[in-house]
Amino acid sequence: MAEPVPLEEQDLKILEIEGPTVVGHTCKVIRLAAPGVGFEALFESVGQKVSSVPELNWKLSDDNGTICWVVDANFRLERHLVPLDAGSRLSEAELSAAAGGLFGEKLDRSHPLWRIDVAELEDGGTALIWRIHHALADGTTAMRLAREVLWHEEPLPGDHAERKAIRAADNVRRRRHLIGLFEREFARAGDPSPFDGQIGTERSIAFATISLSAIHDAGKAAAGATLNDSVLSVVAGAIRHWMELHEVEHPGVVRVRVPVSLHHGDDDGGNRDSYFSIPLPLGEPDPVRRLEAIREETEGRKTDHDAEEIDSLIRRISHTSPRLRNFYSKFESNPRRFALNISNVRGPSRPVTVLEAPVETVHSIVEIGERHALRVAALSVEDRLCFGFCADPHLVQDLDVMADGIEFATERLITASQRI
Repeated sequence: MAEPVPLEEQDLKILEIEGPTVVGHTCKVIRLAAPGVGFEALFESVGQKVSSVPELNWKLSDDNGTICWVVDANFRLERHLVPLDAGSRLSEAELSAAAGGLFGEKLDRSHPLWRIDVAELEDGGTALIWRIHHALADGTTAMRLAREVLWHEEPLPGDHAERKAIRAADNVRRRRHLIGLFEREFARAGDPSPFDGQIGTERSIAFATISLSAIHDAGKAAAGATLNDSVLSVVAGAIRHWMELHEVEHPGVVRVRVPVSLHHGDDDGGNRDSYFSIPLPLGEPDPVRRLEAIREETEGRKTDHDAEEIDSLIRRISHTSPRLRNFYSKFESNPRRFALNISNVRGPSRPVTVLEAPVETVHSIVEIGERHALRVAALSVEDRLCFGFCADPHLVQDLDVMADGIEFATERLITASQRI
């Protein structure tokens, strides 16, 4: 990219999402098993690869009033890959706190929009806290970038031209996914929800990890449910667990938004993403009945092609009237329409390493939005399903209790499934 490239309209809108209380990046907290990696060796390894990954070398430039991507001629890796000055090896709680503090800091727009903070852990492992701006990557794109610059996995197929085409298609998919998601999720709206409130700049982060095969098999045995149904069920159980321990009066249900990929292998423009919303039955204490209710709801949405209908409606509205699209976006982002977004991204299915250190977990942290003070993201790594929770600590306190509820709800579902 020798010449400046103006940003697409969608990318400009993604940049505009940032404000006093909302950051524009995603975050991946990657935990490497003991003995971890040395910072100098990691620095050398990333330094050998980063120049061949275009997105990680771009910075923003205002060229005659037009915002463009340009190659950073003064790129210095030490600005982007840095040791976390913690003074000691971090415990699990200290890692969550460090990730929360870093997540709330905006990336410097005068340099490429990513940064990895490297922390030593008290168990002898290493954590990589990787922030990357949504103008460059969403969760799926971040996994591609990780393959290219961080861990050892099967390389992208084909020659340079084919890899370039893959990146281009990925960027089309990312823009279509994010601009719709952001406009619907982050816009201000009027009515209350269980997680409705004026968010601030602080973030609390919490992690949970469970066996992917165990929850998949339990959900199938208990209710003929899909993995995504089981994920929604244990998140509902975790929220219920948190509310009970905090003696919070909860409604019988909360509505959640579930992203849905509409990609088909022969799509010309890359992937398309939509969503549907369903009620999570928080009032149902029995894990099997709760899962059955969720499966019934998601099956109905799939049978009626709700996600496709929503995608088609938004496209028709966009072509007809930008003003009508804006009205619809605000209507759909109302906290009464949905209380929180729960996403699920597929990560590496085979063992991967950074240098020679096995990747144990990858927890995805996604920004909350105005009037939506809680966000949950799941990401798979081999046979592990990693949950990342992000919240405003003043509106959702003791987030680690909710994360602990994932394991509690999973154990209850597994036990119940074994009785059937």
